[in-house]
Amino acid sequence: MAKEGLPYIIIFLVPALIFFALQWWVAAGAFLFLIAFMIFFFRDPRRESPSDEHLVLSPADGRVVMIAPLDRGVENSPTQVSIFLSPLNVHINRTPIAGEIIDVVYKPGAFHVASRDIASIENEQNVVTVRGRYVTIVFRQIAGVVARRVVFWRKKGDRVEMGDKVGLMKFSSRMDVVMPDEVEILVERGQKVTGGITVIGRVRETQN
Repeated sequence: MAKEGLPYIIIFLVPALIFFALQWWVAAGAFLFLIAFMIFFFRDPRRESPSDEHLVLSPADGRVVMIAPLDRGVENSPTQVSIFLSPLNVHINRTPIAGEIIDVVYKPGAFHVASRDIASIENEQNVVTVRGRYVTIVFRQIAGVVARRVVFWRKKGDRVEMGDKVGLMKFSSRMDVVMPDEVEILVERGQKVTGGITVIGRVRETQN
């Protein structure tokens, strides 16, 4: 379990113990349910990622809600793949490629529903750029109407391997991945993806 979940468990554990002492079973049971949900939400499953540096992996669990040119009407525009995370998804984030983190920018903003496209533009987010051997990828941790905090554990200059854990988004949220034109997109809208496992893109052979 991610350590960020411990404060939530403690918050609910204290009243649960009090209600048990008072034999208020319904209230105690409700708080035990909340504790169980927090343990479930902040789960941190172990995963084995592929090592092919031509691949781009999904940085988050969830469902693909958008695949579109980043700059509409511009030839050879990068492609943005947006992933929506529900409260039931694993919320640990992973790096989509191996390489060096060359930029991390925090942008304050609004808290629109994360499944809406406007969330990519206006919501609070961390924008992370990773430069790999074959390609440079940008991904955005985006807060939602419930998730009002995004956490990034790395810093500029860090080296990361494919699928390394790099952060966490609390409760429902959104992850955008921006891939340059030389990356072939391998997912479809509506597809469910698994962070650090699902291949969402591949560097085209002409770029090798």
